[in-house]
Parts: sequence; C-alpha cells; structure tokens
Amino acid sequence: MWYDYIVRFFFYSMAKLAAKDKFFDLSDYGRTLGTLFANSLKNTRFTPVHVTLLFGVCGIIAAYCIFAGHYMAAAIFLIIKSIIDAADGELARVKKTPSYTGRYLDSIFDILINLLIIITIGYVVKSPVYMITMAFVAVQLQGTLYNYYYVILRNKSIDGDNTSKVFEYKTPRALHGESQRTVNILFKVFTFCYVVFDKTIHFMDKDAYRAKSFPSWFMSLVSLYGLGFQLLIIAVMLPAGLITYIIPFFIGYSILLFIFIGIRKFVL
Repeated sequence: MWYDYIVRFFFYSMAKLAAKDKFFDLSDYGRTLGTLFANSLKNTRFTPVHVTLLFGVCGIIAAYCIFAGHYMAAAIFLIIKSIIDAADGELARVKKTPSYTGRYLDSIFDILINLLIIITIGYVVKSPVYMITMAFVAVQLQGTLYNYYYVILRNKSIDGDNTSKVFEYKTPRALHGESQRTVNILFKVFTFCYVVFDKTIHFMDKDAYRAKSFPSWFMSLVSLYGLGFQLLIIAVMLPAGLITYIIPFFIGYSILLFIFIGIRKFVL
C-alpha cells in the first residue's frame, strides 16, 4: 500500500490519460507538486501563461547558475522548473481555460531553455561547437520521441487530453478567450522550432499512430526521454562534479532511440 502511494505521489501520469492508459512516468515527478501549486492559484488572477513565464525564468536562472559555477543552485532551479512546467497545464484544467497560446508558448520555452542550458554547459566545459550542436539535437530528438508516442496515446485514450495533435500542420482555431492572431504567430514559431525534429521522428517510425495503444511498461521505458527526466539527469550530474560528461552523455544516450523504436516496431 505504501508503495502504491509513493508511485501515485511522485510518478503517476494522472491528468492527461484515461485510467487504463496511465503509466509510471519517470519524467512527470513534478506533477503532484505542480497540481498543488496550480490549485493554490485557482482563485487568483494568475493565468497558465503567467505560470509558463515563471518556469521560463527558472530555466534562465538555472543557466546563469551553471555559468557562475553554482551547480547545486542550478540543480534546484531545474527541478523547480520541472514542477512549475507541470503546473501551467494543471492550472488551465482547474480554471477550465485551455488554450493553444499556452500550449505553444510552453513548448517554445522548453526548446529555448534546453538550447540555453546546453550552450551554457558547453561554454563552461569548453566543448567544441559541433559537440554542443550534437548534444542539443540529441536532447530534442529524445524528447520528441517521447512526446510522439505520448501524444498518440493521449489522442487514442478515452477522455484523454487532445490539445496536442500527432500531426500539427495547420494553424488551429483559437479557443475561447484567446486571440487568433496570437495563436497564428505562436504556431509559426512552434513549427519553426520543432518541424525538423518532428519529421525526423515520424520518418523513423511512420506507422506508430496506427497502433491501438501502447502498453504501460513501454511508455514507462520511453519516459526516460521525457524532458523532466532529462533535466533530472542534468540536475544530478551538475553537483556530482560530472558537468564535463553531460554533453557526451546525451549524445550517447541517443542509442535508446533505435532500441525504443525497434521495440515499438517489432515487439509490440
């Protein structure tokens, strides 16, 4: 019973899936605290976009702390960023104000913060530009694979969250309370940031969307590539004195891309 409680408190992906599709999500450890934070803002003037801006600030502070050599502080802000990252979507749900503005802004901030963190680490350890570039591309492809399978699962799940689409080729119609012009602009920025990574992963596993579902054990494995878990790895390596190995680690970590896709294609 205590084990079940711990699982639910730290890792269980609750908000976006039907009960039968939930899985042990290693990247979603901030969900419960993020939900508590969101609930505390339910009756305030804070909006999900304000929360998204807040996690962006946390990411910038984390990058500055890495630059300044304050690795424990950087680790703390990376964890806080992951918690707040879970809170904006939760706040949109509790206030019943879903928006494409928040959805695209969240993703744009994620990729910009990832780029900033990788560049800062590369600068500190004096990595060559090609290694920094490879590490950034690796991190993004890893996260894209996780999101690809996760969004497919969410869209197929009964009562699942389908704000995100498997294929986002057309500007969506703005939801109640948001500007169509803002949605149009953010969609173009989002597409520019992610189109190469999305198309690469789709090319590697074109038929994934035809699957009826994915077993929970498989999604738990793929959650090793979730952004929250990637940031957790960095947060552990920084104060452990392993900053020199972060960039080569994420490049090598990409080997799991082929393993996960192989399991999806030939085992499931």
